[in-house]
Amino acid sequence: MAGGFLPAWARRCAVNGAINTTTDPGSSTTTGPGSSPPSPGAIHLLYFARVAEITGRRAETYPLPEGGPLTGSDLLLQLGRRYPELAGASRLRLAVNQTHAKPGVLIRAGDEVAVFEPVTGG
Repeated sequence: MAGGFLPAWARRCAVNGAINTTTDPGSSTTTGPGSSPPSPGAIHLLYFARVAEITGRRAETYPLPEGGPLTGSDLLLQLGRRYPELAGASRLRLAVNQTHAKPGVLIRAGDEVAVFEPVTGG
């Protein structure tokens, strides 16, 4: 994962449209490839692998509390409350705008945030 960017498989999924368009059940906002950017005060979340299975979606628009920035750690805590099977979400990894990010990263309105499990290999 040289350069701190998303793994090639994740970039290919986004570029090749492998991220299914979904609708957030709580809103009429459709997200996914070819959709418009998130509404003001919101971020675009992308879920990969097991995280997508747990959430039941590949992408969604997620409103930021009070429209302001929040840390990656705070986002993971909120996702753990929203999707209880993600409890212990601190093990998850984030990429903000296609760059790997640490838990303390500030996430701002309009950002694209990928959420995925740690990747191992040999």
